[in-house]
Amino acid sequence: MKKINFYLLPAIVMVLATGLMSCKKKQTTSDGIEYTYIKEGDVAPKNGEYILYHLIVKTDKDSTFISTYDQSMPGYILFNDSLPRESGMDEIFLSLKKGDSIAFEANSLKVFGEQNMPFFLDKEKNVKIQIGVVDITDQQGVEAYFNALQEAQMKKQAENAVKQLEIDTKIIEDYLAEKNIQATRTESGLYYVIEQEGAGPEIEVGDLAFVHYAGYLLDGTLFDSSIKEIAQANNTYSEQRDNMGGYSPLEVSVGQGRVIQGWDEGLALLKKGDKAKFFIPSTLAYGDRDSGGPIKANSVLIFDVEITEVQK
Repeated sequence: MKKINFYLLPAIVMVLATGLMSCKKKQTTSDGIEYTYIKEGDVAPKNGEYILYHLIVKTDKDSTFISTYDQSMPGYILFNDSLPRESGMDEIFLSLKKGDSIAFEANSLKVFGEQNMPFFLDKEKNVKIQIGVVDITDQQGVEAYFNALQEAQMKKQAENAVKQLEIDTKIIEDYLAEKNIQATRTESGLYYVIEQEGAGPEIEVGDLAFVHYAGYLLDGTLFDSSIKEIAQANNTYSEQRDNMGGYSPLEVSVGQGRVIQGWDEGLALLKKGDKAKFFIPSTLAYGDRDSGGPIKANSVLIFDVEITEVQK
């Protein structure tokens, strides 16, 4: 796929039908790529209009490595009939019409070109491609489409977060009951315990708090700590971090969104000298993202924190 910029954004709905290719219209590009119309549309784009499409690309062994379906939005091309058609892929994409669904198998080098060849593909092997056109529209239509898509995604994420918080709340409350811990719950779902009262100023939004911390999973696994001795005791010590002064209180501008939501909210409940424990549901931490290492998607986190200094 060269010369034309194919913007592979995310996809929600796949408009492709597969396995229905017999007795369908076939076309052949100038470089020999034969493609089959599963369904043929009838509205061609005009200059300045956008082609919104869904795309799946598989290896010759049917392993998918490009899918707008997995990415949650379609891709798009700004159409211009003066764009050069220097490859069969150029010809295919620039001839798409509204309603088209096509499928084909072609040599990977013809599809991607020398410069854009994925490292894991064999130049001699074929790839299998399916393309389905969602719509052809102008700039305003594209903006409206993606705005609506974004709103739908945000609504779905909010609904999923509500369900996940119910799950996390049950997990945290069961843990607290098992450990006989009396914790306070905030409206958002954060649980906290102030284990030692300080005597310094209360933290307000915008203050700079200096925080010593240790973060754990519910099973007791330490995933990070600013305290050297704790890191050493849990086999997470890093000499490189130590040499760079990494085992020292973390500076946090509270309430500015620079740390996870559970920290922003929890720190604002404390004051200088406080030692506290946070039980943070995944919805106030890393959500359904897998942040790498021991923190998996939808992980409930526990933090021991100590406020060593507060700067107003």
